[in-house]
Amino acid sequence: MAGFGRTIHCMLITAVISFTLGAYYQNYDVLRRLCYVIDDDPYAFHIKDKLYGTVGLLQNLAKHGFLEFSKYLRFFKNNVGRLKANESYSCLPRIMKYGFPGMEDLRVYDDFVVSYDRRNRVARWVYEHLQTSSIFNTVGSRRMAEYKADLGIPSDFRVDTTDYKDSGYDKGHLAASGNHKSKQSHCNDTFYLTNIAPQVGEGFNRGCWQKLEAYVRDLCRRYGSVFVCTGPLYLPRKSDTDRWYVEYEVFGPKAIAVPTHFFKVIIVESKLPGGLPYMEAYVMPNTELDEKTDLRSFLCDIGVVESASDLRKEEKQNQ
Repeated sequence: MAGFGRTIHCMLITAVISFTLGAYYQNYDVLRRLCYVIDDDPYAFHIKDKLYGTVGLLQNLAKHGFLEFSKYLRFFKNNVGRLKANESYSCLPRIMKYGFPGMEDLRVYDDFVVSYDRRNRVARWVYEHLQTSSIFNTVGSRRMAEYKADLGIPSDFRVDTTDYKDSGYDKGHLAASGNHKSKQSHCNDTFYLTNIAPQVGEGFNRGCWQKLEAYVRDLCRRYGSVFVCTGPLYLPRKSDTDRWYVEYEVFGPKAIAVPTHFFKVIIVESKLPGGLPYMEAYVMPNTELDEKTDLRSFLCDIGVVESASDLRKEEKQNQ
């Protein structure tokens, strides 16, 4: 009887372990599927809780023979064939921790997110989350990267390297390549032309703007976690007749817009438990600037950026 009792006891332990492992791997699989849904349609991030329940329900029904799960994968654009055991989860929940500035034409790369403006052929905004590993590692090098078109953008709105030829402007990074060194592929992604905007070279891209990018990396070194939102502005100016105009240059057959200014909003997370994040906003004119200019002179209220860019944080909602 004692031997029989031990057998039953071992069977119960085995059953519990099997159930626990099965639940864990099912949960893991559901999360992986959900992350690929978000990659194709980033707005799904807002309803991830509902989607998580839906995918789990479909898997359970399929497991018990009530339906064929593969038939329902057409609702989830990235099918199971793309899933690999060593692939990481989507970067969206990490990068967009504080919400989306907008939801138009999102492009999700491995280490940053872009909202692309098809009319102006430059990004509306680019969002990054910098960690110490992003900038301390030297795996990624811009010398190994090349500017390239993003073939995910329709050809009528897509910018190619030839479009910048003889423009007189630098191909300026919005998400700086120096912010994404943890992998060569991350650095390569910053050279997609969706992350590029025409910038004045001497005194701006190779001057004050470069100093601002270095300042952001210094904050990351000191605090360990920094969120950055960067984008173009097209600000009005007053004419000789006291009227206000929004006027900016375009170049090339595709009429690529040259921003009058650029903004950068920085969120620095506190190292203290429960500490609140600290925020700074900068607006810098896209013109040749004295490199001795104090960066603090470009500081502005976050409301100025929101008003000028028409961007507001889209709060994550529990649905």
